[in-house]
Amino acid sequence: MIEVKNQGLILWLTGLSGAGKTTLAQGLELLLKERGFLVEVLDGDLVRTNLSQGLGFSREDRNTNIRRIGFVANLLSRNGVVVIVAAISPYRDVRNELREKTTNFVEVYINAPLSVCELRDIKGLYAKARLGEINSFTGIDDCYEEPLNPDITCYTSKETIPQSLDKIIKYIEQKVLPSKHI
Repeated sequence: MIEVKNQGLILWLTGLSGAGKTTLAQGLELLLKERGFLVEVLDGDLVRTNLSQGLGFSREDRNTNIRRIGFVANLLSRNGVVVIVAAISPYRDVRNELREKTTNFVEVYINAPLSVCELRDIKGLYAKARLGEINSFTGIDDCYEEPLNPDITCYTSKETIPQSLDKIIKYIEQKVLPSKHI
């Protein structure tokens, strides 16, 4: 069990583009704020635009981006904030590194098949990647290393958004913040 006294929590949502990370992050943010928690969402796309501007999509640059997000998340969580990170974070070793550096890290695997993610892709990024217009796109010509032992797995092609949110909230209630009634 994760001990949370004056610390917050890091909910790290990982999965392919289009799996549902941002949708679930926004839902969690509302649910947790309604319960009186300080909450901050760190969305991978927004962080990359601001904090990690200038980084490319090489493995090294992706790892740097994820470490920066993890650093900010850790700072916030140490000050009582529940941080919801919604970032592809494709490489298992960096996610494991972040878990080791914090005592309040919950890995949430947002699992959706590539075919479903491609159908959900309103920006057309998968199509561009398949045409060679985008290089090193996760799931197409760059790998996504699925978590081996995530704390929670949400199957967003089989579960409704409320079912996935309920699964995460129940985990937090039972395993992470049992003394705080959320």
